[in-house]
Amino acid sequence: MWFKNVLVGVFVLFSALGCSETKVDSKPTISIWHWMTDRDPAFQELAKKYETLTGVKINFELYAPSDAYSQKIRAAAQGTNLPDVFGILGEKRDFASFIRAGHILDLTSYMEANNNSWKSSFFPKALAVNEFAPKNSYGINPGIFGVPIDIMTIQMVYNKKLFTQLGLNPNRPPKTLQEFLDIGAKIQAAGMQGLVSGWGEVWMIDCMANNYAFNLMGKDKVLATIKGEVPYTDPDWIKVFTIFKQMKDSGVLAQGLVTMINKSAEQLFANEKAVFAFNGSWCVNVYKGMNPGLEYAAMLPPEASDKYPMAIWGGAGSSFMVNARSKNKEEAVKFLTWLTDQDQQVYLAAATNNLPANKNSLSKIPEILAQFARGMDYATHPNVWGVSEFSLVIEAFDRGIQSIIIGEKTPEQVADEVQKIKERELAKKRAQ
Repeated sequence: MWFKNVLVGVFVLFSALGCSETKVDSKPTISIWHWMTDRDPAFQELAKKYETLTGVKINFELYAPSDAYSQKIRAAAQGTNLPDVFGILGEKRDFASFIRAGHILDLTSYMEANNNSWKSSFFPKALAVNEFAPKNSYGINPGIFGVPIDIMTIQMVYNKKLFTQLGLNPNRPPKTLQEFLDIGAKIQAAGMQGLVSGWGEVWMIDCMANNYAFNLMGKDKVLATIKGEVPYTDPDWIKVFTIFKQMKDSGVLAQGLVTMINKSAEQLFANEKAVFAFNGSWCVNVYKGMNPGLEYAAMLPPEASDKYPMAIWGGAGSSFMVNARSKNKEEAVKFLTWLTDQDQQVYLAAATNNLPANKNSLSKIPEILAQFARGMDYATHPNVWGVSEFSLVIEAFDRGIQSIIIGEKTPEQVADEVQKIKERELAKKRAQ
């Protein structure tokens, strides 16, 4: 009898060990690649919390700088060994190419489950960056293919202390272009620097110019121009170019603006050497690190017309995609659902000073972040327009504005040069 009992005990012991081992194996490790150096400590903390809650291990792997990350992602895609979750740094066409290659899971059904509970938690314009509409120009089936982790808007900021020194109301920034231009004389008289921005990185010039193009002529005409239906020599585009001449002539622009990188611009503004800056919501974290006591506020670029609303670039700042070939894709989706829930979004906002993608989190974030978040009402972005301009045209457009600011060319000359390049690129496309 005792021998029988020993056998039974051994059997039970091995059965228990077997069950225990199976249970451990059933909890996968989710591998996530990212490039966000400022967010890595917060990601690691959330990974620990999620493992404690669920038993699922989350392995965040940081690869920086962003160029190195992009190269790694592309190499992994070619070798079909992408991680369970990853992000894509690039234009919408790059995003589409990953989808066509079968690398990215369509998340629409997950987003729309339970009466759209996950989908409805996001800012719609944050989702739009990750969404492909019906009959899109990229040939992608309609759907949502990415999860926004945070959002961003690119606006202007102004130094409240310097406003007071200039005799201006620190709680009333300029709302019209003319009000903005009029401050230029005060800035020069006080020996201050005006607007700083990374306009040596031409994409930021492009952003500002798009703002005024939407404001002066509306979205439809801007997109018609990209399609080749409206020339850049149109009077409305001349007005856009002229705004930069007006800024230069008024003295509201800082010296050396066209060769300034954004890091230098951020240092100037954080150190209270400039009255205005044109920057993205990520600057909140940057300025905090450079000067925690900086007194500033966000504002929309002052409008040049009341015919159309001012538009700013905004939407998803960073997004994650799920590897469609991953054996852990269901668990990966569950984690991203948890990561973008209100509590985790509030934590990320507090830890990194980035805007939460979950719209229900705004009431618990700092006021300066909330100011940038309110700009989402005016947000647009080239990645959601459905059409894209030729890269050579964009370069000529932005370099042309630089030449206007330094007085080398007139708005009319730049418009003519940009249109010639546009016509040449259109002709090449038709010949293909």
